[in-house]
Amino acid sequence: MPASIDLDECIAQLYKKNLLAESLIEAICAKAKEMLMKESNVVHISAPVTVVGDIHGQFFDMLEIFKIGGFCPDTNYLFLGAWQRQTPSCWLRLSDLSPGDYVDRGLFSVETISLLVCLKLRYPQRVHLIRGNHESRGVTQSYGFYTECARKYGNANVWHYFTDMFDFLTLSVVINDQIFCVHGGLSPSIHSIDQIKIIDRYREIPHEGPMADLVWSDPDPERDEFSLSPRGAGYTFGGDVVKKFLQVNSMSHILRAHQLCQEGYQILYDDRLSTVWSAPNYCYRCGNLASVLEVSDTGDRYFNIFEAAPENDVHRNEQQQQQQQQNQGKDGQGSHIEYFL
Repeated sequence: MPASIDLDECIAQLYKKNLLAESLIEAICAKAKEMLMKESNVVHISAPVTVVGDIHGQFFDMLEIFKIGGFCPDTNYLFLGAWQRQTPSCWLRLSDLSPGDYVDRGLFSVETISLLVCLKLRYPQRVHLIRGNHESRGVTQSYGFYTECARKYGNANVWHYFTDMFDFLTLSVVINDQIFCVHGGLSPSIHSIDQIKIIDRYREIPHEGPMADLVWSDPDPERDEFSLSPRGAGYTFGGDVVKKFLQVNSMSHILRAHQLCQEGYQILYDDRLSTVWSAPNYCYRCGNLASVLEVSDTGDRYFNIFEAAPENDVHRNEQQQQQQQQNQGKDGQGSHIEYFL
């Protein structure tokens, strides 16, 4: 590993979509683990802050977010998880697809996560990263990120560095003591945020339990209470659950990602819960809008809606070819697997 890391130079190279050397990735992930280890499972921050939902490796759209919302350190950012690429089938019901992650799905997950981690290291009080369901070994190994790392670096070392670092990401953030931010949703095992603080997060995301629920669960407007999720992990939850959680924790709003919104965002339960989705024209073909949520210093919320970056047009055919290849390898079972994700 290099003796020192020039983060400004790394960030400059990544803005140009240049890959960092494997040795640099190893050093950056090691530094990130040292920093993230000091964070609680519930990180308290103050507004103003711009909240970003799932990116899924759509690198040019992430740059579009910075153009719209401001580059670091001029703007404070909270990223709700799901950075890597994956190859879902957009002919599934849009409500069934899983947003909020940084990786899987787009073509540039390595560049996306590399830039976000470098920004976190360079501006630790201005950039905050929450773990999503895609920040796990199981999901990334099966659905794109592992393959991308091996293709771009010739081995799986970079995948190991990143996925080991994922184990150290925080699970939630609270803005101004009022807005609870999480990748997925709520858990029947968690009534108070104090219960989140004692979760052992330094591990692979389990298949069940409160940690899994935080990254996998979804709101369901047709229900009042908890119900097992059709994803195969986590729960669905209704308005009564949200209202009670906010009352117990003296908060006013829940902000999460993890579900594709055709208009870029969705507000539910009498403005008690919002979903933010930040990957426009998902998979380069879904045609959806995207948004980031700007929270003012007074706690006011504003969804800034945007369309896909024009640079994506150059890579649309490449994405579709990769998706066809991966679907052929699933022996016709792609629809079931993508629903689960």
